[in-house]
Amino acid sequence: MRIRNWDTNLKIRLGGEFAINVLFWTFFPFLAIYFSEAFGKGPAGMLLILSQVLSVVANLLGGYCADRFGRKRMMVVATFVQAAGYGLFAVAATPLLHAPALAFAGFSAASVASSLYWPASQAMVADVVEPQHQSQVFAVFYSSLNMAVVIGPLLGSLFFLDHPAIVLAAAGVCCVGLAALLSGKLRETAPTAKRQSPETSGPWYRFVLKELGQYRIIASDRVFLLFIVAGVLVGQTFLQLDLLFPVFIKETVARTTVFAFGDWSWELTGQQLFGAIVSLNGLLVALFTVAVTKGLEKLRDRYVFVFGTAIYAVSIVLFGQMTTFWGFASVIALFTLAELMSAGPQQTFISRLAPEDMRGQYFAASSLRYTLGRTIAPLSIPLSEWIGYKWTFGLLAILALLAAAIYYLMFNWYERPAKRAA
Repeated sequence: MRIRNWDTNLKIRLGGEFAINVLFWTFFPFLAIYFSEAFGKGPAGMLLILSQVLSVVANLLGGYCADRFGRKRMMVVATFVQAAGYGLFAVAATPLLHAPALAFAGFSAASVASSLYWPASQAMVADVVEPQHQSQVFAVFYSSLNMAVVIGPLLGSLFFLDHPAIVLAAAGVCCVGLAALLSGKLRETAPTAKRQSPETSGPWYRFVLKELGQYRIIASDRVFLLFIVAGVLVGQTFLQLDLLFPVFIKETVARTTVFAFGDWSWELTGQQLFGAIVSLNGLLVALFTVAVTKGLEKLRDRYVFVFGTAIYAVSIVLFGQMTTFWGFASVIALFTLAELMSAGPQQTFISRLAPEDMRGQYFAASSLRYTLGRTIAPLSIPLSEWIGYKWTFGLLAILALLAAAIYYLMFNWYERPAKRAA
């Protein structure tokens, strides 16, 4: 399905979200370093966990609200909140104020807003795209994100470390622009039967309990539960790209040579190396996502899920052994292959599994793989201080292999509908 044939909603989102993602990735890969230097590795890990706990709650409510109040409304509100969070972070990061606690509050607000935005945006794709084309559309959005991952970290290595407030202010302004564009140009796509006015009577906690109660239906789907559990476990591996990897590289690599010719050499510091590695990951994903997704359509989902997760386990063990640019680059290529085996196919799997009138909640619950995963993943930072990097990487690999086993069991249920319904 070519982009020119896409629904107008998707075209608007593709351009707007690309600009936002470029600015986001100029600073996001360096936040683990930023907060570790500001608070110390242990406290930084705990604060990142707190931020993700808030995101988990927001994610659950975001899926419910996307189904009840509409995709467009939730996306516009969430984008405005993101703008406010980045603005607060920018003010806190100015040289005159330099308030790490306030900066963390701004980052947390933006993270919560992102969790509100995601279920509505994913459900909108499922609303307007035929099932046979959904993998390709998800893959294009994922490629767009990773094009931003190529550009963002390179810009961040040049500007964020020296001028964080300017980068964050630009992200806030861009979010305001996107929110205005979405408000003016997007049309609502949520099924009208599921949209209703919020109930304002009664205590606030009854409303929250009602929202969470909707997920009992999803919890009764044993296939979906196994999917979530496996996703949280394997998430401990791939989420380290933004958490443990930058801290590990900064502490273990002072300088590394990319090319040398006679007396001339091109060298990178640890922070520059990390920016280059993240950009390489994004470049590989941007170049090969669509091609790999098409190739994977010929394989059974069982093999894609299981082998992709096993590759994650191998790559993270190897990552802990590397000390040179080319060593890290080769491992990131393997890491990216595992990532490509998880992107489009998993989104399509959710779309097939979810009833039409609960797509928002299923996509919200599916993103618990990331929000719950991110809640636990920052523990790797203090853990590496207690048991060392190599043991930490080994433990993460074991969790990935356990996830592969759970995926295998999940497909035993999924491919036997009669037993699953029992």
